[in-house]
Amino acid sequence: MSARLQDLSSYEYVLPGSAACAGCPSSIALRLVGKALGENAVMVMTPSCAVASTGPLPHSCYNVPALNVCFASAGAAAGGLSLALEAQYEKGRLQGEMPTVFTWVGDGGTYDIGLQGLSAAAERNDNFIHFCYNNEAYSNTGMQRSGATPMHAVTTTTPLGKENPRKNLAMIMLRQEIPYMATASLSYPMDLYRKVVKAKSIKGFKYIEIHAPCAPGWKFATADTVEIGRLAVRSGAWLLWEAENGQVAVSSPTSQFTEGKAQPIPMIDYIGKQGRFAHLLKRDDQDAVLEEMRAAVLRDIRRLAENVNG
Repeated sequence: MSARLQDLSSYEYVLPGSAACAGCPSSIALRLVGKALGENAVMVMTPSCAVASTGPLPHSCYNVPALNVCFASAGAAAGGLSLALEAQYEKGRLQGEMPTVFTWVGDGGTYDIGLQGLSAAAERNDNFIHFCYNNEAYSNTGMQRSGATPMHAVTTTTPLGKENPRKNLAMIMLRQEIPYMATASLSYPMDLYRKVVKAKSIKGFKYIEIHAPCAPGWKFATADTVEIGRLAVRSGAWLLWEAENGQVAVSSPTSQFTEGKAQPIPMIDYIGKQGRFAHLLKRDDQDAVLEEMRAAVLRDIRRLAENVNG
């Protein structure tokens, strides 16, 4: 399914008055998601930048019904909400199209604190879309490392750079054999829009992870959010793909790498614009570290290609 700019509705999920940072990736991505889901939806959030951006009570910058639940509860809350709505329709108490239930959760509430409940919802095949907007750290609480933080990145809890590779949660979700899962980037809006429209049309558990560069946490200029996201994809640091009923398809431009038609751009073009990696550029073994990072990227591309072929 192709998507065109004119397909996007004028409906807005994020209204003026947001308390988000300038260039906030959550707000950018949620606006795009709202264009695909439309007005008939219900959002579940856990503690995150998105919740902190809501604005002063009793007002809200979100133009969609929103339920704010405990950090570990996104999977259980969204699954319960979906079942409650289905029961109301079965009893005739609600009419018309059933609202799309979706979660809007950061990587902390997805990769770490909320993973148990999320995995259980996937196993039960609960009928909702889980969105993880992945800014690769606990940005809302002071930029601590999360399971999504890439190796070598400086955070407040990894001041010398993270020593462990990040968790590959997209692959974990693929192995849970859910009806649909995808990775996306706010810097490739039409690819994101298309994937959300597809997820909305499928019954059961859906997982979409959106790469969301964070200017304050990653230490780049607020005007460069979209550009940093593009560089992540072009360098292979973030791969774009999807799977419907276990059948993997790779999205462009990542497909150029998995098919051997192009090579990722050098890692320095991506990490060189982020203060969280500045310490690497001062090391005597800088070239060896960059080569190690590129080797990890090429390994992930090869593994993704094997899933397509397999």
